[in-house]
Amino acid sequence: MTKSLQKQRLFVLTIGLGTLLNPLNSSMISVALTRLQNEFALTFADASWLISIFYLASSAGQPVMGKLSDMFGPKRLFLTGLFLVAVSCILAPFSPNLPFLLGCRALQAIGSSTLFPSGMSMVRTNITDGQAKALATLSIFSTTSAAFGPSVGGFLIASWDWPSIFIINFPFIILSFILAIFVLPNTGKAKLEIGRIDFIGISLFMVSIVGLILFLLSLENNINFVAMFIFLAGMFAFYFFEKRQQEPFIDLASLKSNSNVSFIYLQFISINLVYYCYFFGFPTFLQKVLHYDAQHTGLIMLALAGFGVFIAPFAGRLIDRYGSKLPLLMGAATLLIGTALLLTFNESSPLFWLLIIMAILGTSNGFNNISMQTALFEHVKPEETGSASGLFQTSRYLGSILSSSLLGLAFNNNISFEHFHRVALICLIFCGFVLFLAMRLPGNIRLKSR
Repeated sequence: MTKSLQKQRLFVLTIGLGTLLNPLNSSMISVALTRLQNEFALTFADASWLISIFYLASSAGQPVMGKLSDMFGPKRLFLTGLFLVAVSCILAPFSPNLPFLLGCRALQAIGSSTLFPSGMSMVRTNITDGQAKALATLSIFSTTSAAFGPSVGGFLIASWDWPSIFIINFPFIILSFILAIFVLPNTGKAKLEIGRIDFIGISLFMVSIVGLILFLLSLENNINFVAMFIFLAGMFAFYFFEKRQQEPFIDLASLKSNSNVSFIYLQFISINLVYYCYFFGFPTFLQKVLHYDAQHTGLIMLALAGFGVFIAPFAGRLIDRYGSKLPLLMGAATLLIGTALLLTFNESSPLFWLLIIMAILGTSNGFNNISMQTALFEHVKPEETGSASGLFQTSRYLGSILSSSLLGLAFNNNISFEHFHRVALICLIFCGFVLFLAMRLPGNIRLKSR
C-alpha cells in the first residue's frame, strides 16, 4: 500500500513538473517586458506581442495536442512537449530580434500546451483512487507557478538578465523528462487521424484574433480598417465553417443552446481582461513610473498574485457550503472595489496603499478562478465536461490577449499615472459588467447540510 502511494505521488510529481511550465512562462514575462523593450528598442505595443503570441499559440495548441495525445499516446506527447519547450528555451537567449523571440515564445507555448492535456489524460486513466486529490495537487502546481512567476522572474532578471527566465526552465524540464521515461506508462497506437483536427477552424480563429489585435493597437493613431475587415471576415467565415464540423475547434451549437454557459465564458473573458491588465501592467508601471528595479517589482507583485493563492482554499470551502454564486459575487465585488480604488492612487500615495489595492485585486482572483470553473460545471452535462473545460481555457486566453492589446494601446507612447488611470477606468466598465453577469447567473445561494 505504501509503495503504491509513493508511486502515485511520483506519478503526480512527474506530470506537475511539466504542467507548471505553461503558467510559469506566461507570468515571468510580465517583469521582463521593460528589460526587453530596452534590449530590442521596442515600444510597449511591440513588446505586448510577447504576451499575445504565447496565449494565441496556447489557445490553438491545447485542443490540437489533446487530440494528438489520444492518437499517439499521452506519454509520447508529454515527452515531445518537454523537448519543444527545451528547444525554445535554448534558442530564445540568442534572439537577434523581436520576430525570432516571438517564434521562440510561440514554440514554448505549443510545447507547454502539450503537457497539460497529455498529463490530464494519464491521470484520468491511471489514477482511480484519489483522482480528485491528484487533480487538486496538479492545480496547486499551476496556480502557484503562475502566482509566483513575476517574483521568480524579478529575481532572475536582477541577477542574470532576461535570458535567465528561459534558462530557469531546464531544471524542471530535465527532471520531468527523466522521471517521465521511467514513471509514465507507455500507451497509444501512434495512429494519425488527421480529420479529427480542425486545422481550418483554428487558422480562421487565429487570423481573426490577430486582426482584432492589430485593429485595437491602431486606435490611438491611424486606425487600421484593413485589420478590422480581416477580423470581421475571419469571424464570419469561422462561424459558418464551424457549424458544419463534426469535431469543431469551438462548438458553437452547444454555446447557442446553453446561454448560461455562453454568459459564463463571456464573464470569464471579462475577468481575465481586467486581471491581466494589472498582472502585466503593474510591473511596467512599477519599473518605469515608480522606478523600482526588477527584483523589487517581483516582490511587490506578490501582493497581487500571492493573495489569490491564499484565498482559493477559502473560496473552495464557500462553494462546498453555499454553491458557486456567493463566491462569484464576492469575486466580482472585490474586483470592482479594487479597480475603483486604483483611481485614488497618485503621485503622493505611499506604496503601502498600492499594496492594499493589489491585495484586494488578488483576493478577487482567488474567488473568481475557482468559482467560475464550478459555475461552468454546474451548467453543463457531465459528458460535455471535456469540451467545456477546453472552451474555459480559451476564454482565459482571449481575456489575456485583449488585456495585452489594451495595455499596448494605453502604454505605447508614454506611461504615467494618467495612462494607468485610463486603463483602470476602462477596466471599471468591465468590472461592472462582470458584477452584472454574476448577479444574473441562475442559482440561489444555498446552505448545504453537513
